[in-house]
Amino acid sequence: MTKDTVFKGTAVVPGVSYAEAVWIRPRPQLPQAGAVVAESEREAEFERFLKAADTVADRLTERSNAAVGAASEVLAATAGMVRDRGWRKAVKKGITGGHPADYAIVTATTKFITQFEAVGGVMAERVTDLRDIRDRVIAELRGEEEPGLPQVTGEVVLFADDLSPADTAALDTTRFTALVTELGGPTSHTAIIARQLNVPCIVAAGEKIKSIQPGEMVMVDGALGTITLNADPEVAKTAVSESKLMAARVAQWRGPGKTKDGHPVQLLANVQDGNAARAANASEAEGIGLFRTEICFLSATTEPSVEEQAAVYRKVLEAFPESKVVVRSLDAGSDKPVAFANMADEMNPALGVRGLRVARANEPLLTRQLDAIALAVKESNRSEDAPIWVMAPMVATAREAQWFAGLCEERGLIAGAMIEVPAAALMADKIMPHLSFVSIGTNDLTQYTMAADRMSPQLAYLTDPWQPAVLRLIAHTCKEGERFDTAVGVCGEAAADPLLACVLTGLGVKSLSAASAAIAGVGAQLAAVDLETCKQAAEAALNSEGATEARAAVREIIQPK
Repeated sequence: MTKDTVFKGTAVVPGVSYAEAVWIRPRPQLPQAGAVVAESEREAEFERFLKAADTVADRLTERSNAAVGAASEVLAATAGMVRDRGWRKAVKKGITGGHPADYAIVTATTKFITQFEAVGGVMAERVTDLRDIRDRVIAELRGEEEPGLPQVTGEVVLFADDLSPADTAALDTTRFTALVTELGGPTSHTAIIARQLNVPCIVAAGEKIKSIQPGEMVMVDGALGTITLNADPEVAKTAVSESKLMAARVAQWRGPGKTKDGHPVQLLANVQDGNAARAANASEAEGIGLFRTEICFLSATTEPSVEEQAAVYRKVLEAFPESKVVVRSLDAGSDKPVAFANMADEMNPALGVRGLRVARANEPLLTRQLDAIALAVKESNRSEDAPIWVMAPMVATAREAQWFAGLCEERGLIAGAMIEVPAAALMADKIMPHLSFVSIGTNDLTQYTMAADRMSPQLAYLTDPWQPAVLRLIAHTCKEGERFDTAVGVCGEAAADPLLACVLTGLGVKSLSAASAAIAGVGAQLAAVDLETCKQAAEAALNSEGATEARAAVREIIQPK
């Protein structure tokens, strides 16, 4: 390679690292259909599989218990997949049919991979998890070394086609100073855990990175999404030093969120249960900007009662007894199938019956949830001055907003809506009169605006919230929010990007809600600029030709050399 060869991926976690490249340990070679197992030996072959699967599941559970936050949750979920009765039943069927255990694992897993990919969205992204448990159990069966992280002695940059949750959660960030993957997306498990670990991370870098050899020196810039091979050592070391100074500034930052000249920007946390809410309360989060209620019930086969739901919600509300909490009503469908919502199979679930649309066909499902939220408020120890806001996902029309608001008002709840359908942004002037607030879900808004599956690594360049088309919809929403005195927040992954947070503030966004681990980075960046600079950055981004140009233009304004 020539000097300063630059590769480009999707920026996920900011920060700069300069170290030798290492690659993830190879996965086991998958078996082909081979000799038939004698019928008399099939029961023993299944027992051999069960022993290997239980060993892998126990190992993952131990790692989950040793981890915290998102890493612990993801590892526990992965262990649950190894113990999944449906998967094990499919493996047993293969072994009963005469396949060796390792080949039965491959055929069973392939079946589930096909199903997950057909659903799309987050379910498609869990294909990485399925392949991971397949490979770990096969390696255990064969007595081979567990695939995954290599043994290293110094600082390195880890490269992989894609990282499993188990590998990402097990990272020693004093050794693995940056992550780069060929596949993945900004909302993948790798990205989620990398944010919690605060390790520079780039995903969807493409096949071209395979030309980078182990031992070669690389500079990774997690904010720019660049991997530079054979960079000038002095330039690289200077960039690392500057990055460390910024990290120290982030570590010292304390809320509340505001710009250098005192303009307030409320910084809130995204959570999915009481544990996450308590962890957020230990951060600089000023409240909860997104409580994903459906995550609590993804494994439920029957609808929890009003009282059961209220008990779950109360744990979240009580974590912030003096602060605002924004609860999202059930966002079922598409990539988050909820068994008790009784949704039919669809050709294109991302554009089908999801979010509030589920409730349009089953209003009692929504009203029982709103009853549960109201009951949780009544039974919690919250201050009377601490607001509880409830918002509906996938609102597309003024009539839907009016209907949802009416149901909330009947129960004394403050009503709002997610702006994630472009129609809702364009029709904000008709929707806002019915609501007290809106929150922009940039993940879906970007997906629908750019007509690109947000989980597709091939389309990661399109599903970038820096796309000027997306920012123009946000700007329009903020303008209408000012006109109707309706609070406008952002709760998508864009809110976790410190540089983009300045743009959103310049556009008129009043609150930003992100993973609690990202809040300090956003707060420190906002504290370094004044509101006028944020407005200049917003204007530059809006007038750019694309996401890459927008990011570069804003960096010149916010962080000039």
